[in-house]
Amino acid sequence: MKTISQMALVMGVLVTLSLGTASAQDKPKGKEWKAPEADAKKKSAVKSDDAAVKAGKDLWAQQCKSCHGVKGAGDGPKAEKLEISIADFASKEVQDQTDGSLFYKTTEGRKPMPAFKEKLSDTERWQLVAFIKTLKKN
Repeated sequence: MKTISQMALVMGVLVTLSLGTASAQDKPKGKEWKAPEADAKKKSAVKSDDAAVKAGKDLWAQQCKSCHGVKGAGDGPKAEKLEISIADFASKEVQDQTDGSLFYKTTEGRKPMPAFKEKLSDTERWQLVAFIKTLKKN
């Protein structure tokens, strides 16, 4: 028979584990983020073909996956350390954004997301947009 202190320890471990596995999406949303109209209307400078999507996927793995997760669900290992939730890139809300809006946000960033205008070329950021569009839920 377990003692009360052993049972309390087990309960404490279970509570800690359940809190540690809480979804990054359970956090409050950040402020609304809209791209300026002129930027939202921009069209991609790269053809959204298999090569662009593959290049975007490779960039995603290097630059985005740690926060946004493999499939863009906002469940990367760094996401739990952020104070706000990260958008689910497969969601209708994200997928309905224009390519120009996604390019703008990738370019300019907004805390806690870094700007990529100095890290990635225009072509690379458009390739990321091409990949992001493949994350759409069926």
